[in-house]
Amino acid sequence: MVKVRVPATTANIGPGFDCLGIALDLYCYIEVEEIEKGLIIEGCDDKFKGEDNLIYKSMKRIFESALYSPMGIKIKVDSKIPISRGLGSSAACIIGGLLAANELVGRVYSKEEILNIATQMEGHPDNVTPALLGGMTAAIYERDRVYYNKIKVADRFKFYALTPQFTVSTEKARKVLPKVIDYKDAVFNIGRVSLLITSFIEGNDNIKIACRDKIHEDYRKELIRGFDTIKEKCLDLGSLAVFISGSGSTLMAIVDKENTDFKAKIEKAIYNFEGSWIVKEVNIDYEGTKIIK
Repeated sequence: MVKVRVPATTANIGPGFDCLGIALDLYCYIEVEEIEKGLIIEGCDDKFKGEDNLIYKSMKRIFESALYSPMGIKIKVDSKIPISRGLGSSAACIIGGLLAANELVGRVYSKEEILNIATQMEGHPDNVTPALLGGMTAAIYERDRVYYNKIKVADRFKFYALTPQFTVSTEKARKVLPKVIDYKDAVFNIGRVSLLITSFIEGNDNIKIACRDKIHEDYRKELIRGFDTIKEKCLDLGSLAVFISGSGSTLMAIVDKENTDFKAKIEKAIYNFEGSWIVKEVNIDYEGTKIIK
């Protein structure tokens, strides 16, 4: 039997579309064992209990490439990562399934190879890279390989996830994006993402300016009811920056650690908002995915 712990992730971080991501201390636990026959999946909705289950599909990628044929598989899931909320639930399933299967076949693949396969499945490396490696990462995918760097985040910053009960599908969030972007918008994002990375490292107020985007957020915010009002309230209460986590519906607020009243105040400010928003303090997970047993 193999048990894997995979962290949630927040991606894009404003201007870092499809390349920046941070692992968070909200976890998906996946327990896998070989059985005599069949497929048994526990701990998730019935609609995810078939062969289309993303964890199982990820495991099959490893089994098939390693020429390994288990008689049967049992998967038990215990996840605190909400689905379709922009917190990397699909990346967690992919990474967890790949690593669990890799353990069963005798660790045939390296972490780098697992990361490449995960990115092929996910389509972009911004969630799977921090999910696997922990911390904050900048990653790109080129010529069938992920190139990444880890970014040391100054301890000045705290993160708060504001998550509504309604979902936003990644597919729908992709469809609202433009096919072509304006040259000025591209220049805007290049400058901001460069400054954003150094602002995280230095821990300075430039993050207020750097964490802005013109490539995806203006289009995706229309899918998140109350976006503009909630963002404004967060900034009024001292948040340094607010961005859409992944494709949404979660919003992520970056707050100075000295601002100890932020959570209580923003909870009060959005208490009656449509969507029944929940505010949760989340910390950076620096370990990434772990094999527990």
